[in-house]
Amino acid sequence: MSDAFTITDEQQDYSQYDLEANPFPYSPVPAEDPEIYCGQQHVSDKISSTVSSMLSTGKSKHLVVTGKYGNGKSHTLKYTRSLLRGRDDVVVGYVAQPGEGFLDIYHEFVYDLGFNRLQELAYEFLASVARDVTDTNPIGASGMESLIDEGDVLLSEIVPESIRRLSDVTKFADFARAIIHMVYEDTNLYAWQWLTAEGIRYEQRKEMEIHSALDDDTMGVRAFTALKNMLLELGYTGIFVFVDEFESIARLSPKDEQATLNSIRHLMDQNSSGLCMLFGCAPEVWQDVMSEYHAFSERIGEEVALKPLTSENLYELVRDYLDQERVSSTENEGIDPFSEEALDLILQTSQGNIRQVLSMCSRILDDAAKSQENKITVAWAEGKI
Repeated sequence: MSDAFTITDEQQDYSQYDLEANPFPYSPVPAEDPEIYCGQQHVSDKISSTVSSMLSTGKSKHLVVTGKYGNGKSHTLKYTRSLLRGRDDVVVGYVAQPGEGFLDIYHEFVYDLGFNRLQELAYEFLASVARDVTDTNPIGASGMESLIDEGDVLLSEIVPESIRRLSDVTKFADFARAIIHMVYEDTNLYAWQWLTAEGIRYEQRKEMEIHSALDDDTMGVRAFTALKNMLLELGYTGIFVFVDEFESIARLSPKDEQATLNSIRHLMDQNSSGLCMLFGCAPEVWQDVMSEYHAFSERIGEEVALKPLTSENLYELVRDYLDQERVSSTENEGIDPFSEEALDLILQTSQGNIRQVLSMCSRILDDAAKSQENKITVAWAEGKI
């Protein structure tokens, strides 16, 4: 057997740096729910203003965040999403990239919400109807589900009226039937497949009395608007949609690109309230969109650009990461074991690209720990970059 590899699960010791572990990611991709957001105050201010405007007024507002690859667009969108996810008056969905058209955006958004969340919304709507047409007073989705499970409310008592009301609210009877079928054990998977635009057989649609297929951009816009209208009817402030890697629309044919942008424009036009869309996009593609598709870009109106990190940004970022693993929580060690000069070298080499910065810091800290270096100096870092 070859002994060329040495594979072990032995953990590296970082105690000499007062650290429990290496806090920097080996693969610097954004976490699903980031806990750290570094610097770029102008970006924080613009996003805060956009999100707060929608929350306080209910009026739709949109923003595009531009920045070169690795400068933190995905991290910014996911961090903002993590701040909003804890609120119970909004629904938040993340779309990793726009795909081949708006139907893909709709599919990814609903998929990000998830089966359980959509089923909860169905129970919430049934509860609102049950309070009006029965003697019960269910509170929220769990209260409604309990009443049904215990036989205190029969679905046959409330479903016809629920479908009628939801059809009036959404102007989309098939969407209403699909949502209500999310509470039936026999058909909830079919309903989920229809609502996520995955496509189901005619016989399965017939079982739910759904007449149309949700299979093109126009139907996607219609279903998305129906979902938003249902949420407003339930008392929610609205929907937040985070569309990342928007620059990938440049890979579509001109016809498909225009169709995608037109569909998003129609979505914005049909939803002057209760909708906030944040896009992450490479600046060169956004400039093309601005110059060629005025009807779309004018509806977004605002852009904020992520810039390469400054020295101060970098020191703050490194300190925040290190503090996550500090053993002595009462004593802030700043950027130690990195020296300022070593971080300046990392900044210069990476040209302020946050992805490269995190990758270098992770690798250099590991190497320093193995070599038992007391301090990461610029001279030592030069040989490791």
